[in-house]
Amino acid sequence: MTIPNKQLIDGTVIPQVGFGTAGLKGAQGVQVLTTAINNGYRLLDTAYNYENEATVGQAVKKSSVARENLLITSKLPGRHHKYHDAIAAIQESLYRADLDYYDLYLIHWPNPMRDEYVEAWQALIDAKRFGLVRSIGVSNFLPEHLEKLKNETGVLPVVNQVEMHPLFSQKEQREYHEKHQIVTEAWSPLGGVQQSLSKPITELPELVDLAQKYHKNVGQIILRWETQLNVVPLPLSRNPFRQKENRNIFDFELTESEIQQIISLDQEDARVSSQDPRTHEEL
Repeated sequence: MTIPNKQLIDGTVIPQVGFGTAGLKGAQGVQVLTTAINNGYRLLDTAYNYENEATVGQAVKKSSVARENLLITSKLPGRHHKYHDAIAAIQESLYRADLDYYDLYLIHWPNPMRDEYVEAWQALIDAKRFGLVRSIGVSNFLPEHLEKLKNETGVLPVVNQVEMHPLFSQKEQREYHEKHQIVTEAWSPLGGVQQSLSKPITELPELVDLAQKYHKNVGQIILRWETQLNVVPLPLSRNPFRQKENRNIFDFELTESEIQQIISLDQEDARVSSQDPRTHEEL
């Protein structure tokens, strides 16, 4: 089953499910990514600070899928938010991956205490004009940060990649995105071990019950929930069988009440990390 596509406001078409790459490095990382591409993934998400853009680039070269049929994302680190640093960093990203362009390039974090993200955003706007990237977006930006981009540059991102999972459904963030035609991407889409739960999200009884009802695993329930909320999840798995499972989620549909049931699992302070965009500084 082919992963369906969705169109960004600038016309770029991306798959409804992508593949995360954090931690995938070297020959083993290339093998995992090559397998993922062979298993039908076309949207690969990396970052300057993952230090694996070269690994992703090698997987693209080794793949039997044409470059133009793959969508590669990378992200600008906080230490390069100054305009000229940002332009050079984007070029360096391309050199590392040995690519002519990125399909999507994001600012990784707003780093609001340094308050240089508008300058970085202007660099991304120009990088698109220069042909270095096809589409531009951000990651971990709150509505207040997005408003500042809009007010100071007149340009909003086409994508905002944020943490999202069943205990952290990002309702207000998603509503802002929908209003402004920004596509929400989800990192850590399957969550993790929550300190408040002392067990994985995948063991929550509400999700286990839905998995049994639809004859799916809990991960598939979560990913389907996210796609039905118009979110693009970015799961990562080194296991070829699990890679296939994570993309085979479009042969069933949750009811509206089931979608709301999962949203109702939200908890305060349910981030899988301590990285709050209001205070986190990623350099």
